[in-house]
Amino acid sequence: MKKGDSEQGSGLRWKAAPLTPNLAEYQHQDETDLDRHGWTPLDYFEQYMDRDLMMTIAECSNAMSLSKSGEPLNVTTDEIYHFFGACILMSCIRYPTIRMYWSKALKITAITDKFTRARFFKLRGAIKVVIDHDVPEDLRMSDKFWKVRPFLDRILQGCLSLNRPDCACIGEQMIPFTGACPYRQYLPMKPNPIGVKNFVCATADGIVLDFELYQGTGSLIGKVEEPEGLGLGCLVIERLCQTLHRGTKVYCDRFFTTIKGAQRMMEKELYMTGTIMNNRLAGAKHKLPSDKAMISMGRGTSSEVSTEDGKLCVVKWYDNKPVLLMSVIHGTQPEDTCQRWDKNLKQYVTVSRPSIVREYNNNMAGVDLMDRMIGYYRMSTRTKKWTMRMVMHFTDLALANSWLLYQKDHAIRAGTKTRPIQFLQFRMEVATILLAQHHGADADLSTHSEEEDSNQGVKRHVTELPHVSVRRRANAHLPEMIGLKNAMRCRQLGCTGRTRVRCMTCKVFLCLQVERNCYSAFHT
Repeated sequence: MKKGDSEQGSGLRWKAAPLTPNLAEYQHQDETDLDRHGWTPLDYFEQYMDRDLMMTIAECSNAMSLSKSGEPLNVTTDEIYHFFGACILMSCIRYPTIRMYWSKALKITAITDKFTRARFFKLRGAIKVVIDHDVPEDLRMSDKFWKVRPFLDRILQGCLSLNRPDCACIGEQMIPFTGACPYRQYLPMKPNPIGVKNFVCATADGIVLDFELYQGTGSLIGKVEEPEGLGLGCLVIERLCQTLHRGTKVYCDRFFTTIKGAQRMMEKELYMTGTIMNNRLAGAKHKLPSDKAMISMGRGTSSEVSTEDGKLCVVKWYDNKPVLLMSVIHGTQPEDTCQRWDKNLKQYVTVSRPSIVREYNNNMAGVDLMDRMIGYYRMSTRTKKWTMRMVMHFTDLALANSWLLYQKDHAIRAGTKTRPIQFLQFRMEVATILLAQHHGADADLSTHSEEEDSNQGVKRHVTELPHVSVRRRANAHLPEMIGLKNAMRCRQLGCTGRTRVRCMTCKVFLCLQVERNCYSAFHT
């Protein structure tokens, strides 16, 4: 928090009077929900991850693999579809380790029929969304997440295409990752305290409308008009409200709420409501009753002060402890009641609740709902690469957004006549369709040879064993060493070891260790 944040509103005069808001009429956007009639789960998902993105991933992965190792990855667009389908399916059907999906007893044929275990791990370590050599140095310095920026931009494009409601909430989201990555944060009060911080703008029912990865205050200054004197919270609000329509009500927590920020938003005809820190109230806190006075008056007590022009108010409400809220649209009236647990009486009691508290609770849960949806079936890839963690997280976000939008459309079209499919079933349908993707003409885009195409992702090429009369010709069979990446399983019956020794004549991989000399046994 900047020093200026604790001095917000020091020039305002406050009085014990109700709020008298003067709001601009919300500009409704033409609804396009009916345009999605008949959409399948894949149609919703492709709002965020379409075929163009899959082709970009395939091209970048092939180019980077060839430039780094000198060996072609030979991945096709269809194989990228299959990879994401397999990852989504694995998140729905949990095993303790990824290798178990290829075990004889527990294997899932929808995955094992598409690629071998080794091929899956190779793809997981080689997925790229940008060619490093094409990224200029100045962009690398200004954008710490440039390695996944095309992927993030495509997800963001899908979020920005959605209708803007009259109420939105802004909050923090943590992308869990404990390895080395740019701008890793530690927030001890979060369920996933270590990771990358993501600021999110969402609807009250959890649909993400916009997001901004945290890269320091400097990265936000260039995206905001007149950023002088603004703290981090105000900069985030200014950035995420850029796509909202005039008359929109914005709800946020105390990290973002300041009096100066609310006044700036009012100039743009956007109206803030949120909890606020005590040291950001300046003169208003002296007009409100003390904590001891409110405790003595009991639960449900509230007090309201507003500015002289009546356009901004601060409400203090005592529940389990005193809570401070600031708004330019809601005050204490009309009050209602809510049920709270009383520890002394061991029962629920009825407590008075101001209007500002009710509206805040009803509209502020969108970001937490999205976090909960992602947490149900998170793609948990245990990897040291932060790029893969980011790709998996925003794929989860796209799936959750797709299902929430589907659920909203279903409620409008079908009402209560039929029940929508559940989130788990929605994810499994998307995974099944991705695993079944096959575009015959597009297969020519790959760099596979004809022999590799015929055996791709099914079985490793098997060398026919020579006849016993050939492989026992005394010293005609000399061993040769093969590169570490080409190590194969020993072909001697009963041996399960892996080896890099191959017979120059028979072209068969055999162990040469003292304890199990399969090489000698094979030729004698």
